[in-house]
Amino acid sequence: MAAWASATELQQVIEQRHHHEAAAKAEQHGADPGEAAAEKEQEIEHGGFPERERKASLGVPGLARFARLANTIPVSARRNASIEQYDATPRAVVAMGTDYPDGYLLPRHRHRRAQLLYGASGVMQVRTGDAGWVVPPQRAVWIPPGVEHEVRMLGVSTRSLYIEPGSAMAMPAHCQVLAVSPLLRQLLLAAVDMPLEYDTEGRDGALATLLLHELAAAETLPLHVPLPPEPRWLALCEAFLVEPDIRASAERWAGLLHTSLRSFNRTFRRYTGLSFGAWKQRACVVQALARLAGGETVTAIALDCGYQSPAAFSTMFRRVLGQPPSAFQAGALRSPGGP
Repeated sequence: MAAWASATELQQVIEQRHHHEAAAKAEQHGADPGEAAAEKEQEIEHGGFPERERKASLGVPGLARFARLANTIPVSARRNASIEQYDATPRAVVAMGTDYPDGYLLPRHRHRRAQLLYGASGVMQVRTGDAGWVVPPQRAVWIPPGVEHEVRMLGVSTRSLYIEPGSAMAMPAHCQVLAVSPLLRQLLLAAVDMPLEYDTEGRDGALATLLLHELAAAETLPLHVPLPPEPRWLALCEAFLVEPDIRASAERWAGLLHTSLRSFNRTFRRYTGLSFGAWKQRACVVQALARLAGGETVTAIALDCGYQSPAAFSTMFRRVLGQPPSAFQAGALRSPGGP
């Protein structure tokens, strides 16, 4: 197959082929050629193939044909596309880049492949059924295959790896935020420029393999806030995340839940894996990250979270994350040559 000069040229070829096919089929069956062509236009909007072919399994010829065509599209034309278009690509790793409007919400969805979602800029807020994560700039979140999730994008430009389930066996079966080393970052940026069906025996194949090794070695960051499954407890925790206040007392929450203090502390730890005090600190830190990246001052955030001084907040912040708040402020995360 020839290498197309542009995605537009390829789209025109697909469109012309489908119009001819529609007209020929209409004549054979006595149908209106115009109606048949309109049906084909609906298919073209979804990559040039009918719904039954797009949703077929990896081995179905229709989807394999789509993958071959997609591999000829320039990388720039594949930006801001859906993984569903390329899920059947016969490679362990598919890399894509996407730019999102500020505040954009990706509603709850799931992927057949595992996903490494890296934010080159901005902040991501990730929610699953039982936890929430805040992902600062130049960090990534690991999302296992099949896990339902939603993501709020705050000024984010992402680079994503979509990985065949059997190719990342060393990774956990739950979401987690990962530190991104300089090497892993450069590999992510380079992977987006690889052809879809990269040469597994060549340079791009070696890059994909190294990516998987670096991913397995990435450091986990304590940037998730576990949430209780019981609705009344969940409502209190979600309200705290909206307006975190370190002064919230276990005694008050126990009273609101009509339970004893001892039972509250025991149940809270069972639900979240953390003591109430540790959970409050984690929640304050995680919610502060988006504000720090957005340029707000440590003083303003500390006072809003109920701390008596910026120094007290900074001490707690460093204890939780191992770094001071200044390391996460706007400008501190930019590195030379980055996007």
